[in-house]
Amino acid sequence: MATIRKEMKLNAPLGKVWSALADFQNVHTRLAPGFVVDSKPDGDNARTIKFANGSVVKETLVTLDEERHRLVYVVTSERITHHNASAEIIADGADRCRFIWTTDILPDDLAPYIDSQMTEGAKAMKAALERA
Repeated sequence: MATIRKEMKLNAPLGKVWSALADFQNVHTRLAPGFVVDSKPDGDNARTIKFANGSVVKETLVTLDEERHRLVYVVTSERITHHNASAEIIADGADRCRFIWTTDILPDDLAPYIDSQMTEGAKAMKAALERA
């Protein structure tokens, strides 16, 4: 199983970043606008999202840990047999934080694609979260 990890240092307070991450249904407007272009509720604790490249997946929320500022979700798609991801926010001073995003994926041959998508997603998140 491939593991992909992205870590960003953000010039934004933990509370602002956590608020955007925890707003699970509004990923397309608050967390990664431009990278995720649409999000629609899809049953309890799930969403169907559309990416800028046209891909559509269902993501189901597994954990929303307010104390640890950690969110875990799984992705369901025809091409993916396993996709589990977590995002955690860690304070790094009063107005900065670290955003750690980790994904485990099967089949392994999808890892380069997922890695490139996560790189683009991280760029979009950094831009959105650091905006004044």
